[in-house]
Amino acid sequence: MSFAGDSIALFLALVLLSAAAHKAFQPERMAGAAARLAGTNAGFGKALAAAAGATELLAAIALLFAATRPAGAAIAAGLWLTYAVLLVRRRGEAFDCGCTFGAHTAAPRVFAPARAIFFAGLAGAAALLPAGAGSPEPLFAALALFSLQSAAGELASIPQPHWRHA
Repeated sequence: MSFAGDSIALFLALVLLSAAAHKAFQPERMAGAAARLAGTNAGFGKALAAAAGATELLAAIALLFAATRPAGAAIAAGLWLTYAVLLVRRRGEAFDCGCTFGAHTAAPRVFAPARAIFFAGLAGAAALLPAGAGSPEPLFAALALFSLQSAAGELASIPQPHWRHA
């Protein structure tokens, strides 16, 4: 039984499901964010956001099953690494990157790309760790981790006072 493997896979599935839901419930905002990140027009941004949401949903479902966990983890890692590269390319520009639940127009700082890279690393761990026997404890651990990372993301999006930039 692998408590760690199941907890990580469930946590990442929750992150991916949240991201896919985010794109479904805020399509215009996410289309704008996708267009800005990719450096393309708003029409293509809609297609990118829809494709990303569908891919996130697919990866999340794949992470839930032992047989498909490595494939889901690989898909998720690819998404997060791509996202990290796009965020780094746009560093210093003030825009809503779609990284948080609410719209925040600020330059993406270190937190957003670092979080994406961290999630990609966790996806690698989820792919390598064995699946457990299906006990409920990993779900509670995943929910706790999801709550913490959501709070951290919202805290990181708070604009920094000008005196802290010096």
